[in-house]
Amino acid sequence: MKVKIVNHSHYPLPEYATALSAGLDLKADIPSGITLAPLERAVVPTGLFIALEPGYEAQIRPRSGLAAKHGISVLNSPGTIDADYRGEVKVILVNLSNEPFEIVPGERIAQMVVARFEKVEWEECESLDSTVRGEGGFGSTGR
Repeated sequence: MKVKIVNHSHYPLPEYATALSAGLDLKADIPSGITLAPLERAVVPTGLFIALEPGYEAQIRPRSGLAAKHGISVLNSPGTIDADYRGEVKVILVNLSNEPFEIVPGERIAQMVVARFEKVEWEECESLDSTVRGEGGFGSTGR
């Protein structure tokens, strides 16, 4: 699948880190560092503008290394970029740690996964079919 992209950043196009990676690494396209205090959030530009084919979305997800080592996550994870959006791809980062964290220019800040999706048609009814699980949720199938 081809994705049209305009790259206004100073960095190369997003890349897959390995041959079997699902996500493309997105970089912070910022002129200088941004320090996130504990529980602070920032909208970080990437310099990228994309056009997806109909029936696809781009999901913006946290990077596991930033999350595990520094408590940095994507606030609306996964963020969704719709096929008709033509603005800059930006990432809402949040610092969930107790320490300030500096985002430096060009740092890999998130992953972008392009995925196909299905549209649904609602079928209103009086009741739903029964299952063994029923209405059990929030850990009801665990211990």
